[in-house]
Amino acid sequence: MNRTSTQDRALSVAIDIGGTFTDVTLFERATGRSWTVKTPSTPSDPSLGFVTGVAQALALSGHSPGDLVQVLHGTTVATNLILEGKGAKAALLTNKGFRHVLEIGRHDVPRDANLYSWIKPDRPVPPERIFEIPGMLAADGTELDALDEAAVSDVARRLRDTGVEAVAICFLHAYLNPAHEHRARELILEQWPDALVSVSSEVLPVMREYERSVATILNAYVCPAVSTYVHRLEARLREMGVRAPLLLMKSNGGVAGATVVKREPVQTALSGPAAGVVGAQVTANLAGFANVIGVDIGGTSADISLIRNGVPGTTTEGSIGAWPLNLPMVDINTIGAGGGSIARVSADKVLSVGPESAGAQPGPVCYRRGGTEPTVTDAHAALGHVPASLLNGAMSLDVDAARRAIDERIARPLGLTIEEAARGILALADNAMVNAIRVVSVQRGHDPRDFALVPFGGAGPLHGASLARLLGIPAVLVPPSPGVLSTIGLLTSKLKSDFSRTSVHRAGRFDYDAIASVFDEMAREARAWLDSEGVPEEGRQIVRKASMHYQHQGAELRVPWPDSDVDEASIAEVVRSFHRQHESLYTFAQEDMPVEIVTLHVEASGTLQPPEWPQLTGGGEAVEAVIGEQAVHFADGTRTTPIYDRSRLAAGVIVEGPAIFVQLDTTTLMLPDQFAEVHAFGSLIIKDRVWRQRDMSSQTTEFSS
Repeated sequence: MNRTSTQDRALSVAIDIGGTFTDVTLFERATGRSWTVKTPSTPSDPSLGFVTGVAQALALSGHSPGDLVQVLHGTTVATNLILEGKGAKAALLTNKGFRHVLEIGRHDVPRDANLYSWIKPDRPVPPERIFEIPGMLAADGTELDALDEAAVSDVARRLRDTGVEAVAICFLHAYLNPAHEHRARELILEQWPDALVSVSSEVLPVMREYERSVATILNAYVCPAVSTYVHRLEARLREMGVRAPLLLMKSNGGVAGATVVKREPVQTALSGPAAGVVGAQVTANLAGFANVIGVDIGGTSADISLIRNGVPGTTTEGSIGAWPLNLPMVDINTIGAGGGSIARVSADKVLSVGPESAGAQPGPVCYRRGGTEPTVTDAHAALGHVPASLLNGAMSLDVDAARRAIDERIARPLGLTIEEAARGILALADNAMVNAIRVVSVQRGHDPRDFALVPFGGAGPLHGASLARLLGIPAVLVPPSPGVLSTIGLLTSKLKSDFSRTSVHRAGRFDYDAIASVFDEMAREARAWLDSEGVPEEGRQIVRKASMHYQHQGAELRVPWPDSDVDEASIAEVVRSFHRQHESLYTFAQEDMPVEIVTLHVEASGTLQPPEWPQLTGGGEAVEAVIGEQAVHFADGTRTTPIYDRSRLAAGVIVEGPAIFVQLDTTTLMLPDQFAEVHAFGSLIIKDRVWRQRDMSSQTTEFSS
């Protein structure tokens, strides 16, 4: 099916499942109209919240399931399986002598721990389910010892008969020669036709055995549950009458078809957060900001990202929980601080917030679902930062219950008033987020004051103004639909896949023909993938890159490779780019030091005809949008604060702070001595009054440069 040729015919729907709510946005391409729905997440079976949200959005719009031409989804199923240690009973086949590859790891201890306090986490595959198979490849991929096929068949029978659910295969140097891995998979399937087998030469065909083993094992670890989940989604959609293809967000910020995700589910490990970053990128581009910091605050966590020159940062040295994950992904720093983060006082009278969350059930105390421990959301409710009802009146908050919980569990033990305790909870949450922002900015050579802040997620706009003030960030860009921005990111995403091969070339000995051959091989794979996804030629883009380092370094930087012949001139250009990038990140470049190419990459993408977002056409002056007022407790005292219906504000309107802006998907808090202007595309641009004398449009240009 040619997916891009049908995108303007009818409807696209995007679904993002978070810890507390499932967000759905339905977009009508012909008119630019959209409908948004938030429904409670269903952790026991996420597909229930998925189809409930889609059905509600269709009912709201008056459309039928058959009108859908595209279903896009960001999922945290793989993420949660890994973080909670609830993946499949998996096994690993490896070479002789490598049985303890996971136990040995990199001999490192997390920075926030030490040898005395750190407890090594349980491995996803224990040593008793790791099997050594005779057979060996040399460092250049040639065979030293033949694969022991009888041993593989014997292990396959044992695994089949002992309840193992998935198998990972990771042989030494298989990234250069996958023959042993492919043959081992064939032998396993002969004995066990229904086996789910992951091989490292397909999951992560690059050097470094530990990281390659981890990626392959995690793929096997999440494969049964993710495959079942995707199958269930497809079945439920068919039952609804939906015939549109299901596309799922990957960690690299692109989407792929269900078949790809079922085969390599580890590619979705950071699916949900990646969609939000794409949404922040779209928001910034529409408002004219090239440099922004995204802060996605949900019920459980805060995901921090940096977008520079209009492009989100990416990495191949990420992690999830305790495990390195060297797959291409959007560079996101995640901390356990969200609206549902629980506040507690320890026996020695120390207040802490998070990382434990109240989640969707029971949720914050004010949600009336049986929660008893105060959360960040309860602190906002107690201080009057949010109105008494949410979701357009569908959800009523029990503010008195939130205040009682804070009083009993926080204020009295610490000898504080309820307001002081609530402000303390928010101060701890804000400071945790400030430190996380500094990780992606200051620690990587960027001054956050040169960026705008894009707060999103259900709780993001409640913290955006205070975070910007703490960091000296001059502008806060609140998206039109911040609580469902991940769905906006899904709607604007491209099909995307990454292909990598280790191909080591040392300075002065670059093999032009070998480099060109590897690039050509990956380009053929990329075109075959684009063919399978139905992307026409005019919608395709193939980009080449190389991971490089200085001689004797242990980590690489990925730099663009020019779209020209592989020769002395193109390599010289790549080396110059490497020096510039190294200096930008680390403040120095060693141009007299030999440079080595380690891994070559091809990034393939297919355009899905992103929506054309309409500008604001309705609305009125600020006074016409006021729907009430309430007492709000700020650091300098209590103020009667107007509440604005954000949908009633026209483009260009300026609102003086303090103020509360309400809408279906979230609430935005603007502090005293701040003001906001409504941008033409619907974003709120909030600044401190010290910027008031400057022209807003020139500021947009200045802060985006």
